[in-house]
Amino acid sequence: MIYLPVTDALPDLLHALKPEGGNAVLVAPPGAGKTTLVPLRALEAGLGKILLLEPRRLAARAAAMRMAELLGEEAGERVGFRTRLDSAVGPKTKIEVITEGLLTSRLLSDPGLSGVNLVIFDEVHERSLEADLALALVRDLQRGLRPELRILAMSATAEAEKFSALLEAPIITSEGKQFPVEHIHAKRDLMSLRDLPDAAAKAVREALVEHPGDILVFLPGMAEIRRTEQALARCPALVLPLHGDLSREAQDKALREHQERRVVLSTSIAETSLTVPGVRIVIDGGYRRAPVLDTNSSLTRLTTQRISRAAAAQRAGRAGRLGPGVAIRLWSEALNRGLAQFDRPEIFAAELSGLALACAAWGESPADLPFPDAPPEGALKAAQALLTKLGALDDTGKITPQGRDMARLRAEPRLAAMMLAAQDKPTRALAADIAAILEERDFLLQTVSADLALRLEALAGRGEGDRAILSRVRQAAKIYRHRLGVGSIPGFGSPGPIVAAGFPDRIGQARGEPGSYRLAGGGSGNLPASDPLARHKLIAVAALDGRGAKIRLGAVLDVNDLPAFLTARCKTTRDTSFEPLSGAVSVRERVRLDNLVLADRSAAPAPEEIQAALAQALSTRLDQLDWTDAAENLCARVAVMRGLDAAYPDLTHPALAASVQDWLAPYLAGMASLKEAKSLDLYQILRAQLSHEQAVRLDKDLPAELNLKAGRVKIDYLGPVPVASARAHVFYGTDSTPILAGGKIPLQLALLSPAQRPIAITADLARFWRGGWADARRDMRGRYPKHDWPERPWE
Repeated sequence: MIYLPVTDALPDLLHALKPEGGNAVLVAPPGAGKTTLVPLRALEAGLGKILLLEPRRLAARAAAMRMAELLGEEAGERVGFRTRLDSAVGPKTKIEVITEGLLTSRLLSDPGLSGVNLVIFDEVHERSLEADLALALVRDLQRGLRPELRILAMSATAEAEKFSALLEAPIITSEGKQFPVEHIHAKRDLMSLRDLPDAAAKAVREALVEHPGDILVFLPGMAEIRRTEQALARCPALVLPLHGDLSREAQDKALREHQERRVVLSTSIAETSLTVPGVRIVIDGGYRRAPVLDTNSSLTRLTTQRISRAAAAQRAGRAGRLGPGVAIRLWSEALNRGLAQFDRPEIFAAELSGLALACAAWGESPADLPFPDAPPEGALKAAQALLTKLGALDDTGKITPQGRDMARLRAEPRLAAMMLAAQDKPTRALAADIAAILEERDFLLQTVSADLALRLEALAGRGEGDRAILSRVRQAAKIYRHRLGVGSIPGFGSPGPIVAAGFPDRIGQARGEPGSYRLAGGGSGNLPASDPLARHKLIAVAALDGRGAKIRLGAVLDVNDLPAFLTARCKTTRDTSFEPLSGAVSVRERVRLDNLVLADRSAAPAPEEIQAALAQALSTRLDQLDWTDAAENLCARVAVMRGLDAAYPDLTHPALAASVQDWLAPYLAGMASLKEAKSLDLYQILRAQLSHEQAVRLDKDLPAELNLKAGRVKIDYLGPVPVASARAHVFYGTDSTPILAGGKIPLQLALLSPAQRPIAITADLARFWRGGWADARRDMRGRYPKHDWPERPWE
């Protein structure tokens, strides 16, 4: 076995991983050999079957092949690897290198992790969502069913104390063998990220002249790699890209030494685990692509961010493996001091539906699992709400049979729901192809439209596309087809309903400007007006860029082709309105799906709808009813009575307007216009609002009129004080003012002349007869001598 710097730490490490189930945290610098040597020595020490978790497919394959080479074997014998799209594992395999998502899937299908004795988490400092989830599940398994299972966390720049506390494990440190690395910072920072490719190319040309050895350049993504490669045309060195979307052959070419000097343009894939031989110079752009949850669209999108100081140190260490090296940083020392110490864990920034589904399938709440950092409550609730909408969780948050089927498919929850919604084999085959397309980058070389149908054409060989990405998409589609049991039968059907099943909140309906769509779950999406897809009124959006809500992938959707569960969720409403000019009632029947109106048509109003609409119209037009004096006076009497007994109904105009559906609508049955409402007996309708007991008491305590010896006198209750007005002779024979409500309500009497002009207004009739009447009598006898003006009218 070869000697590597980590060798000196192996005795303490293997002692910590004792047979009864100890855990350990190993901190070793880049190049110490932890990824390749530790699993081999653990196997040699008899620790049993080992799973080595690597964050990337390329790193997993490279690590397995290197270990197999050290054993003098091919990958797939004692050392094998397994990624989502590739594997080399045999019956003799004792060390299996797997990618993060596969470990979670394995745990859900085999909760006891049968036959595995040691799980190694490499590069735990990267804090990917899948690694945090897998670590939480393995630790939960160890604390419960498998106390003898051992866990080892390894990294060059780990937050060692956090993982030590989580695993209840000692920290083993390897000093490694790192040659000195000179750090050179730029004098000034780049004005814009767009300037990075040119700055990187300039630094490469200068380094080729000033320093020996191969050059490793860190750039954030494929676009920057392509532009830097173009800027290095006719460079006196072999320029090679290195990223996850390359073919295996292209990746291997970048990882092999060559006779001539090399310039390897890499994403952060070369930051950890991978060894790029011959490198003595690192040029670091200082950026990385990281997933971030866009709160506006509730989607995770990749953003370009500054790296942390820990990541910068990890990258710089790549220059000191073979001898003294140099790390050229394209940012200033001042900016370097302001960098975060560590990269932010993905669990704080990503969409969490996959994590929530895995936890539900595991049978534990995320709050009860030992995560290095707990998932944010808001993002977790949003993820659980989405899973409920997809049918994976019930209303109590428990996993459903649909949810278990989704977990078994080992796909992102939306894609799993999409595939499971397909009813027949050709449609399932099409769904598998669509899922594979959505998992990878867009492979069309010239994107003329966001229409998913164009990608399906290219996948079927009837269009041009990036060959490396197309190859991976076809491999992924083959895997999904196998899991769905459809083999290689041709996919058939419309992609729109399939996409809608996985993205029900992203069904888009055209509005306003061409290319502008309202989304069912809220918000909006936009297409260029020139995109042929923008001509359609309804689409299913499969990929949405949160920046400006740009629709990147979508499919035409017909409202009659909605998946059954979405059709069941549609609600039909009938909205009535009153046309003031015609006096008619109209009805619009609308079919709604969340925020969308899928259908809007005129319908014949039902009698009860006309009734309700007329009542609503009258709520602002009560003056159009037949307000007789008796009706007005009744409302006033009841208002006075409410001052004595609050149980009486409120018959004031504002209260009546607010409650027309209760008191007026029943009397509008059979009517077709407001004019007909004029014929209603409003007095009787309003009196019907009183109970029998209330009506009897009202007539007794606050009568509508006085029954006097000489005649009947109406009482007007509309003023501040009730007033009974009549010609004076009507009051003859009455010696005192009648009493209202047992004397609780005052009453005024207005005695009028034969010409209906007031003679006197008094609240004390007896006093007036015996006092002021004499003067009034003389005046009236002179004016109206033919009328009777007795001296003692009370008699």
